[in-house]
Amino acid sequence: MESNPPSRKRHVLIVEDNLELAAAYKELLEIQSYDVSLAPDGDAAIQHLMANPTDAILCDLQMPRLEGDLFYATIERTQPALARRFVFVTGMAEDEHFQKFVTTVDAPVLRKPVPVTALLAEVARAMVR
Repeated sequence: MESNPPSRKRHVLIVEDNLELAAAYKELLEIQSYDVSLAPDGDAAIQHLMANPTDAILCDLQMPRLEGDLFYATIERTQPALARRFVFVTGMAEDEHFQKFVTTVDAPVLRKPVPVTALLAEVARAMVR
């Protein structure tokens, strides 16, 4: 008789260069029974995604090395199904550099500081997109 393998926890990748904020998001999501990984920028996130199944991505926009909009564009080209499961969290939504992206991206863009309920609701929604 075969037994079913244990189901894995839903995995969220947090892409955020503010380490304190990333740790707070991680703790919040782990309390909700998510498996959580951290990446400080888009480059590190791409490396993570090549090796780890991921169900949703919580992503800042302004980061060193590879910013959130360019990271998203890379994932949209290489893993379109995963691109539908982004949630952006930013304090830069009105910045001229990101304004067009924020108004055209097919993903929620939450403004910092983000209410906990809004963050959890959007991550849960991203899991089923």
